[in-house]
Amino acid sequence: MSDPRHLQIAILTGMLIYGLGWRDFPGPGWIYLLYPLAALGFQWGFCRIFRLGFDGRSPLISSLSLGLLLHTASAFWAVTAAFVAVASKFLLRIDGRHVFNPTNLAIVITTLATEQVWVSPGQWGLGAFLAVAALLGGMMVLRRTRRGEVTWAFLAAWGMLVFGRALWLGDPAAIPWLQLQNVALLIFACFMISDPMTVPDHRVARIGFAVLVAVVGYVLQYHFYVDEGLFYALALCAPLVPWLNRRLPGTRYRWPRTVPSRR
Repeated sequence: MSDPRHLQIAILTGMLIYGLGWRDFPGPGWIYLLYPLAALGFQWGFCRIFRLGFDGRSPLISSLSLGLLLHTASAFWAVTAAFVAVASKFLLRIDGRHVFNPTNLAIVITTLATEQVWVSPGQWGLGAFLAVAALLGGMMVLRRTRRGEVTWAFLAAWGMLVFGRALWLGDPAAIPWLQLQNVALLIFACFMISDPMTVPDHRVARIGFAVLVAVVGYVLQYHFYVDEGLFYALALCAPLVPWLNRRLPGTRYRWPRTVPSRR
């Protein structure tokens, strides 16, 4: 089986080109080039420190995801986000694997640290065409990593919560339906929470983990009015994964690779 990271890089690159060309992403265009350059540079440096072979696929995926979700006009904070994403894989490890999704942790830390970076969930707009395109692209990757149940469990739980909220408030069903078509939500569901290197090893644990993230994210977003609630929820729940792996052991996912890599 070919490495699913190659397909993921192609899909994320296409989405970023579309965002820059047709969705009028905020901030200067060179920032979106700075993300991958900085991430690849930090990856090279850490590989030298830890005496590992260089593999640029992981930092490229993280940096493309940052470009899709995190915005800033500051070169310093763009580089900082790239550093946090790459450094977390090397420095924050339990049981031989990194604890946090690199992009997720970078978003959480930088949005907490400064108002010069922000996540704009509505930047993609709302629409069935873009939503279906993002979901199909994500499913193509998840089919190869065999972690699709994480995305489906999360979307099912999130859908039940937002539709339940609409029913409770007396809102029309069109409102939660449009919310589920948010492309940023689908990027989170297909490319972040389902990261095979940071989800639990056992299938049952993965499904439970996805539901927990949805519940925590819902509480943060709709009860505490935290716009980045889903990102914070994933970061808060991620430290539970090592415990879940010990309680429900499963087969650990490994990327096909030809050189030693921290991914």
